[in-house]
Amino acid sequence: MGLGKVFEVAGTALSAQSVRLNTVSSNLANANSISTTPEGVYRSRQPVFSAIMDNTLPGDKSSVGVRVVDIVEKQGDVQKLYEPGNPRADKDGFIYQSNVNVIEEMTNMISASRSYQNNIEVMNTAKQLMLATLRMGE
Repeated sequence: MGLGKVFEVAGTALSAQSVRLNTVSSNLANANSISTTPEGVYRSRQPVFSAIMDNTLPGDKSSVGVRVVDIVEKQGDVQKLYEPGNPRADKDGFIYQSNVNVIEEMTNMISASRSYQNNIEVMNTAKQLMLATLRMGE
């Protein structure tokens, strides 16, 4: 793989981490949302990544990037809270709160941010190496 391919691989990673950061942002924005029914409440969403494989050479199954193949809702129980005074409460006085775990989302945000920064650093290093190669001809 040449240095030019590094930009393509890192670019796919930047795109994937950008989607991850957007889903984290959406999850955090909806962390305290409520609904009258468990079906109507916001559920945490997570991106699903998949490797992009290079099959151009026989027997070569090397990864040349990553892509987001889906964004899935996190299954699990939502919180059922008794708040009879809440205008969104059902006839029994219950509201249902999102299953977003704020600590988990903050961890995902830090991880995605660092991954994004690492891929920027990979691109900067590849650029510096390409420039050093060009300077060799001077």
